[in-house]
Amino acid sequence: MPDQTKIAPMSAAAPVETAILRKRTAAELAKIAGIETLIARVGLRNQLLVKITTEDGLVGWGESGLSGREKSVAATVEHYAGFLVGQDSRNIARIWQEAYRSQYFEGGRVLTAAISAIDIALYDLLGKRLEVPVYQLLGGKQRDVIPTFGTTMGKSIEQQLKDVTLLVDEGWICIRTYPGSFDDNDIFDPRATLAKTAEELIAIREKFGNSICLGVDMHHRYTIAEAADFCAMMPRGTLNFIEEPIRSETPEAYAMLRGMTDIPFAVGEEFASKWEAARFLDAGMTQYMRLDVSNIGGFTEAMKVAAMSERHYVDIMPHNPLGPVCTAASVHMSAAVPNFSWLETRQTAVEKLGYHDASLFPKQIEMKGPVYLLPEEPGLGIEVNEDALRSQTAEHVEGPHLKRPDGSVTNW
Repeated sequence: MPDQTKIAPMSAAAPVETAILRKRTAAELAKIAGIETLIARVGLRNQLLVKITTEDGLVGWGESGLSGREKSVAATVEHYAGFLVGQDSRNIARIWQEAYRSQYFEGGRVLTAAISAIDIALYDLLGKRLEVPVYQLLGGKQRDVIPTFGTTMGKSIEQQLKDVTLLVDEGWICIRTYPGSFDDNDIFDPRATLAKTAEELIAIREKFGNSICLGVDMHHRYTIAEAADFCAMMPRGTLNFIEEPIRSETPEAYAMLRGMTDIPFAVGEEFASKWEAARFLDAGMTQYMRLDVSNIGGFTEAMKVAAMSERHYVDIMPHNPLGPVCTAASVHMSAAVPNFSWLETRQTAVEKLGYHDASLFPKQIEMKGPVYLLPEEPGLGIEVNEDALRSQTAEHVEGPHLKRPDGSVTNW
């Protein structure tokens, strides 16, 4: 008969040893095995996707938002891969800090665009690992659907009215326009475009009354004086928001413009950190936060900016001009924050941009009229046809190099 006093201690220790072994195995399996960038032409633009694979074969996808300078971001991701491979993919916040602080010259749009894509991919991985949608990792959903705003593409009053009518008929209540355009020689005359745009917006408001929220994206092409003149052309109540009227490098310039008009501002798509966002929020220089989850630093930084915005009673109105990965990330973030107005979509019947090619992305966030539906699948809830994506030859896409009528260079 065996000695029971010797067997008992071994039996008690075995479950502890087994638990330690299982924990160690889970950590090993969650280690990052590889980080890869894919640059492919999708529709009218290139998309830069980041693919992260873990030791157990799970794959997460992220997207960078720095359109037109994808090679710079890809090179940065390669730098980061040098020290991220082998790390536990579940330590997302710690990885964010190491990526941001691992160089003397922290921050900047190239670095944070790379961090964004990595961060989004890590959340996609963690959601798949825990078998929950990403928004559950962010605190759970605060809304059942994600309302969007649509954008017109018309180049005349008649076409603008036609575009708005189509969007309204399909259910959109928030609509954005653009202030004119540039000619085939990339000549941009700001004064001429502002007068034309003012006429279009006044005509839209007269036809549709107060039934819609109406905004205009000025694409930071104007000076303070030009933007102020444009605002003065608007009869009171014409515009509900004016987006990116001037460049955002100098907050004091925005403060000056803020004092010249009472039209709400929508600013933030160029921000690359919570520190940039904070200066505008603390000084009351934006009434809608246009953060871009694929540029500002992924979910980790976007959720902090959303919380800062909530403190100032500012809703987020996320920038979302790219493909299905960026859209999915934006939908999950929008679901999880309390202070939200509308998410940008480029998937209306008015815009035919090709960014959401179903042959390349066979599973995407579903859209029903003017709202995105929340996915129930683990992670981001998207699928990538990797073979098809790799077959797309990336073409150099250079943004317009605009000139004013006198030949001087201006912003695109």
